[in-house]
Amino acid sequence: MSTESPLSVVLAGGGTAGHISPLLAIAHAIREARPGARLLAVGTPNGMEARLVPAAGVDLATISRVPFPRKPSLDLLRLPGRLAGAVKQAGVILDEARADVLVGVGGYVCTPMYLAARRRNIPIVVHEANTRPGLANRVGARLGARVAVAFAGTRLPGALHVGMPMRREVSGLDRAAARAAARTALGLDPRQPTLIVTGGSSGAQSINRTIAASVSALAEAGIQTLHLTGRDKSVHDADGKPLAAPGYRQVEYVDGMESVYAAADLLLARAGAATVCEVAAVGVPAVFVPLPIGNGEQALNAAGLVDAGGALIVADNAFTPEWVRRNIIPLLLDGGRLSGMATSAGELGIRDADRRMADLVLEAAASSKAASSKQHSRKR
Repeated sequence: MSTESPLSVVLAGGGTAGHISPLLAIAHAIREARPGARLLAVGTPNGMEARLVPAAGVDLATISRVPFPRKPSLDLLRLPGRLAGAVKQAGVILDEARADVLVGVGGYVCTPMYLAARRRNIPIVVHEANTRPGLANRVGARLGARVAVAFAGTRLPGALHVGMPMRREVSGLDRAAARAAARTALGLDPRQPTLIVTGGSSGAQSINRTIAASVSALAEAGIQTLHLTGRDKSVHDADGKPLAAPGYRQVEYVDGMESVYAAADLLLARAGAATVCEVAAVGVPAVFVPLPIGNGEQALNAAGLVDAGGALIVADNAFTPEWVRRNIIPLLLDGGRLSGMATSAGELGIRDADRRMADLVLEAAASSKAASSKQHSRKR
């Protein structure tokens, strides 16, 4: 009778939904492939993971947040001590979990976890969501990790293109079959051309302003608009009341983006990695307005889909009511063009990235155990 202990997988990442969502998708795929596996996620105490991970049924441990200062400062002088402390915390977590493999998806927590795992010869599997990789995953890739990426153009040593792990409700979506029910659930007319606007859970003020100024033109063209403004970012009229108009509905957020993807003839959104990959996976035509700050990664995320004809892209400062009138309204009234965009997007989409990642994780753990067993045999 086998007395082999169950597989122990530690998954590190957090801070934003862009890290947490793929982490949870990978965790669930591992649990599906290996029902007896022990799973532990590691994040920071104040990140979104503190709420989202336990709610998804995955245990969570936390370590100190160690940001890497971009410029010379007192924080830079304190970095070695802070990092050493976080690596020590990470090591305790790995030891107590008796980790067989560490999976990292990026974020502040990953660098100390990668360093602690390397010291213990625990195999590391990295998933990079963005076209331009973050610092933590660049470190992980240089520590001998198996590396997987969401975008084919991401430059990391030995990277394997697997796509973006996402919830099964999204990856398994049949837009055509779900459209009528989704529109009804969202308070929309099942028969009207439909624009859905989202700036993400935190909203996008510049997008909100342009859409608010475009409501009349959209309605006059027979287009209905569902506007996801983001938490505490509702759009108001000149009298300070929440904006209300025929054919226009605003809500702060919607639980379950699969209903949004099913209901939309056209999605207008930022170009976060998860959004771009989900748009491709489900084949929804999109207009991307990349975040104008940061290192330009959002425009890079969208580039492949735009080049393939599945989406349009417009700079934040060029996204004006006039641009909406010249581009979005004609597009929404052109069913043939929308259909072509949907086909082009779907051809780039990857729906089984979570399973691909689970396979990679299980392979890494098995290889490590086999190598350890050989070394143990040689010592006898």
